[in-house]
Amino acid sequence: MFHNIYSGKKVLVTGHTGFKGGWLTAWLLKLEAEVVGVSRDVPTIPSMFEELGIASRIRHHQADIRDLAAMQAVIRDERPDFVFHLAAQAIVSVSYADPVETITTNAVGTMNVLEALRQVDHPCVAVMITSDKCYDNVEWVWGYRETDPVGGKDVYSGSKGAAELIIKSYLHSFFQDKSNPVRLGIGRAGNVIGGGDWAKDRIVVDCMRAWSEGRIVEIRSPSATRPWQHVLEPLSGYLSLGMALAKADALHGEAFNFGPRAEQNRTVVELLGDLGKYWNFARAEDAYRITGNIPFHEAGLLKLSCDKALFHLKWEPNLDYAETIKTVSEWYYAYYREKRDMYAYTLDQIATYEGIASERNRIWTKT
Repeated sequence: MFHNIYSGKKVLVTGHTGFKGGWLTAWLLKLEAEVVGVSRDVPTIPSMFEELGIASRIRHHQADIRDLAAMQAVIRDERPDFVFHLAAQAIVSVSYADPVETITTNAVGTMNVLEALRQVDHPCVAVMITSDKCYDNVEWVWGYRETDPVGGKDVYSGSKGAAELIIKSYLHSFFQDKSNPVRLGIGRAGNVIGGGDWAKDRIVVDCMRAWSEGRIVEIRSPSATRPWQHVLEPLSGYLSLGMALAKADALHGEAFNFGPRAEQNRTVVELLGDLGKYWNFARAEDAYRITGNIPFHEAGLLKLSCDKALFHLKWEPNLDYAETIKTVSEWYYAYYREKRDMYAYTLDQIATYEGIASERNRIWTKT
C-alpha cells in the first residue's frame, strides 16, 4: 500500500488522540510506520485513542500546539520523515462558545507547526489538514475548487480560512527555496463519519449514543445536506498526498480537496433513516425527533470538487453511500453491543477498505 513509502519511516501525527487522528494512527501502524503523536489531551470520553490502546503502541507527547517551544522541541528531537497536522478545534458549536480557543488552536497552532518546521534540516514531508469549511461558502450547487476564495461567516470557518492564509504565507516566505528540505501539501475534507467518533454535537455520534441507550435522538437541521464520507476516504487522500510529495517536488505547496462522489449527498433525515435500519428501527419516527432549535449558523449546502486530486494524485473515493453507512454502523454495533477488541476490529475494517480499493484498482493500493 502507498508504494510502501511509510514502512519503517517516522511519522508525526498532531491530534492523534482525536477521531481522525486515531484512525490515521491505526492505519500508519498497519503500514508499519513508527508513529509519534502530539496532542494536548484526550478530547472525549470514550475516545478512539483509549479504546484502541494507542498510547501503548506509539510514542506519545502531551503538548498544546499553541505552545511554540513545545512544538519546536518535539519536531527537533523526533526528526520525523512525515508530519500530518490534524490537531484542531473542529466543533462548530464550541467555536461559538469559545471563539478564542478555536482561533488560537486552528490558526496560531498551525503557525506554530510551520514555525517548528522551519528548523528542520532533513527531508520531511508535511501534510497540513484544514477543512472544507475554509471556503467562503455562498451555498452554490457545484463543488468548491482549490482556487476558490477562502473565508467564513462563522468563527470556525474563519479560523480555517485563517489557517489557509498562514500556510500560504509561510510557504511563500520560507519554504519556496529548493534547498529547503521540507515539502508541504494541504488537505481539505469535511463531514467525515466513522466508528470511534464521540465528539460533541455531531449527528452520527448523537445517534449512536442515544440508540445504544434506547433513546430517541433529537436533530436540529433535518434538511441540511452534506456529502457524507467515511473517515478512511480523506485519510487515503492525505496518505496519497504525502506519498506524492515524498516522491517528487511537483506538488509542493498545492492544496487538494478529498470528498465523496456527488451522489453521496444526503440530508440529515436520509442519513438517520439509513443508519437506523442497522439498529432495527421499523419507523423513522421511532429513531429521531426534530427539535427545530438551531442555536448557531450552519451552512445548508457545502460540497467539494475533487477533480484536482483525481488528475494529479489519481485519487478517487472508494466507498459508495451504502458501504459507508454499513461500515459506520457495524463499528458502533461491535463496540456497544458485541464488546469487541476495537483495535483488532478497526484494523479489520481498514483491511476490508484496502481490499475494496484494490479490487477497484485504486492507485494507492500498489506496493
